[in-house]
Amino acid sequence: MATATMALPNAPLRYTAPIEAELDYLVASFATMPGLAVYPARWLAIQLLEGDETLLAEAEQLAGPALTEALEASMARLQPHYGDELDVALVDQRYRFVHALAGKSLTRPAVPPLTLSDRIDQVVTHRWLGIPIFLMLMWLVFTLTTEVAGPFVDWVDDVIAGPLSGWATALLSLVGLGETWVEGLVVDGMLAGMGGVLVFVPVLLSLYFALALLEDSGYMARAAFVMDRLMHSLGLHGKSFLPMIVGFGCTVPAIYATRTLDSQRDRILTGLLVPFMSCGARLPVYVLIAAIFFPAQAGMVIFGLYVTGIVVAIGSGMLLRQTVFRGQPAAPFVLELPPYRLPTPRGVWNQMWERTAAFVRKAWTIILGTSVVVWLLLAIPVRGEGSFADAPLEDSAFATLAGGVTPIFAPLGFGSWETSGALMTGFVAKEVVVATLIQTYAVDEEEEAHEATSFGEDVLGIVGGFLAATGDALLAIPGIIGFDLAGDEEEEATPSGLRGAIERGFAASSGGHSALAALAFLVFVLLYTPCMVAVAAARHEFGPRWMWFSIVGQFVIAWLGALIVFQGGKLLGL
Repeated sequence: MATATMALPNAPLRYTAPIEAELDYLVASFATMPGLAVYPARWLAIQLLEGDETLLAEAEQLAGPALTEALEASMARLQPHYGDELDVALVDQRYRFVHALAGKSLTRPAVPPLTLSDRIDQVVTHRWLGIPIFLMLMWLVFTLTTEVAGPFVDWVDDVIAGPLSGWATALLSLVGLGETWVEGLVVDGMLAGMGGVLVFVPVLLSLYFALALLEDSGYMARAAFVMDRLMHSLGLHGKSFLPMIVGFGCTVPAIYATRTLDSQRDRILTGLLVPFMSCGARLPVYVLIAAIFFPAQAGMVIFGLYVTGIVVAIGSGMLLRQTVFRGQPAAPFVLELPPYRLPTPRGVWNQMWERTAAFVRKAWTIILGTSVVVWLLLAIPVRGEGSFADAPLEDSAFATLAGGVTPIFAPLGFGSWETSGALMTGFVAKEVVVATLIQTYAVDEEEEAHEATSFGEDVLGIVGGFLAATGDALLAIPGIIGFDLAGDEEEEATPSGLRGAIERGFAASSGGHSALAALAFLVFVLLYTPCMVAVAAARHEFGPRWMWFSIVGQFVIAWLGALIVFQGGKLLGL
């Protein structure tokens, strides 16, 4: 039997002359630093020139300032040759070496056959078809996040407001604290605060399920490639578009979706723009005010608000790029397209659970504390004859604080304590704006009598509610492609008493320009801070400094936008 041996060519990787000179210099310098003997000298020099910050910190602990001085000297000499792209040059030269070596070692067909991934990419990354396909998939993610998760959101809300609150009330009654301020604190403050976090869990799970499918399948890289060019006007790249689309459903998961971005700069800039995407929580306010003041054009007004949010986000992004982020180059966008593959159930679940659990762990404490503070302000009477937790709303500390900030909103046409109070509570959740308007304008709504239920009946109700929510979610899936199996539910008309009270309130605060004031109010609701859950998410993801920058910046933009609408409309005679 004949044997053959193959002599491998002696082909060490050699970089260009300036880089090789500095590698030799660094290797010689490392030889004088005994602490660095644990590393291969040439490998360590290459890694440090490429900017490996973790390895640099470890090496500095072993070698001290001498290492830093040697590295800075090499970088200074290489600067005229490569500028800030030394790391790119090193990687490029390695790839060229590997490509040349592979070309001498492998024999391939002249025209390699297209793989399945290649054939799919011919469609999904097509110059003209790529963007519509990407937008369609993002619309599916948005619909899944809002429509399919909606029944489970309602179920969680019903469980917290119903059985859990009932059980808490029963336990407090057993220890003699029923119908006291302690019950109000636990049920309306602490438990409601926890509910403010937990109702978002179905939304997060559905969002991260969709993201996990896109990421594990390999499509997310294609989406970033397709949208890269369009996002350059904001100083971002394609990956930033996904959180902004999700922001139309809910700002909270949209902020957490910025984790898919590799650069901290891109995460922060995208996180600052996401709140201008009109989330679903603002929609009840739009519907209420538009139905009262613009009944014939309500749909057009609401559509205009969504478009306004997009325009403001684009303008703010361009402004931030020229000011706050001026001089900060965008992170290199080097992308490798992996082959398509089927997502694994375990991998999808791990991503869903890890991201959602992090949200619950980090955000609920802030929500709980804020809810308790709001409850205390509503419970403390500062005038009148009411007692703690048993006083009219207009006599509470909340009403007093709301009256104190009304001068801020006076130029906008809605400078009354009722609307100011609604905007204050809207910081907790935008849906609360409607409830606060009902309370502050003293309109009584008929409440359904709830019969007492046993523990077993509550458990059966929870299980039955979950099964019903699952059925509604399954029925909502065909609705994504236009088949409405659930049927449209009739919405109750705005109560005439509330309609008249709000109309009179806006007319009084605006000097008779109630419609302009209402439109300015809607613009302000659109542009100011979405909710305290979003603030908690921003603090968790970007830190307190950027959280406050976002809060103040959004308030200023919202105030200026509402001012332009109201005062500009008056000048135009509208």
